[in-house]
Amino acid sequence: MAKANKKTTTPGSVDHKKMLKDMIRASGSEWATIADDGGAEISGYIDTGSASLNALISGSIRGGYPVPKITGLAGDASTGKTFFMLEGVRSFTEENPRGIVVIYDSEHNISKALLESRGIDPSRVIVVEVDTIEDFKTRAVKMLNHYLTLDKATRPPMFMALDSLGMLSTLKETEDAAEDKHVVDMTKARVTKGTFRILTPLLGKAHVPMIVCNHTYQTIGMFPTKKMGGGTGLEYAASTIIFLSKKKDKEGSGMDAVVVGNDIICTLKKSRNTIENKVAETYLSYANGLDPYAGLLDIAVEAKLVKALGRKEYQFPDGEVVHESELKSNPGKYYTEDLLDKVDEACGKIFKYSVKDNSVDEVVDTEPLTTAEE
Repeated sequence: MAKANKKTTTPGSVDHKKMLKDMIRASGSEWATIADDGGAEISGYIDTGSASLNALISGSIRGGYPVPKITGLAGDASTGKTFFMLEGVRSFTEENPRGIVVIYDSEHNISKALLESRGIDPSRVIVVEVDTIEDFKTRAVKMLNHYLTLDKATRPPMFMALDSLGMLSTLKETEDAAEDKHVVDMTKARVTKGTFRILTPLLGKAHVPMIVCNHTYQTIGMFPTKKMGGGTGLEYAASTIIFLSKKKDKEGSGMDAVVVGNDIICTLKKSRNTIENKVAETYLSYANGLDPYAGLLDIAVEAKLVKALGRKEYQFPDGEVVHESELKSNPGKYYTEDLLDKVDEACGKIFKYSVKDNSVDEVVDTEPLTTAEE
């Protein structure tokens, strides 16, 4: 039996698009858009350097940090926040030959040598040293307002980053310290929230993505949990928040064991694109940097594209049995384009929310039958 559906009302001779454009013109807003023309949609992604982290954030191994949204990278010290932020900078500048980057540096750590060591052209990067949240807010707002005055057709793509929010004090905190007042600053959360309340719409108008690095702390209570510092400002403003933690990777045993890298565990704490609380792992080698393939094996096994045999051995689609160590040493041999395409398709099902299909096979007229039709 054919499925029934309500009839769509025909708008007659009304040109809806023209009418909506006239309404936008009457509103006087230069930022209003018809949703069908894009609006606040994600226009692209910046590669994180890790296929599994890309999948966690965007649902595709070929995705990454969403443009033009705010992404928060949070974690304890030395968990890779700055590393992943700079990997985003490198990807952005490679994918956008005219692109420019502004990094707000509260840790006084971003140098020409560091950028060059990460394959980033320092001539395309502005480093702004900031000490307080108010200082960061003022400089970022001025930078974005100036950027918005440039001709939209010719201005270069821009990317912003803050490293890190957790190291920024407030004016009150610095003034209290200068006056030898040893009191708790109760204004930081409010000032932080106000800062992102101003920056978020500006970033959207300018179509500028931003990565914000932040620290975490352990809450006290019956069920301790990790929380970001600085209050809820970044929690509300960011479209994506990833918590990073690490496990040391050692070679050798006992007193002779040497740390050669870290397994980075990425937990999705907030997302508007993929399922929250999902976890992906990637690997950061001290000798070779970020392994772009790390974590793909877990996804391929979950999707039943690769079979786990035990003893760290895996059977690939062509029937070949591969040990994990061999896979790590020569991943390009086994992760063929065909397999990567299938893994990418599986990522959509693993990491994205399912969408209910409300389509109908056939639309029929549900008005009462006439006597003749009976």
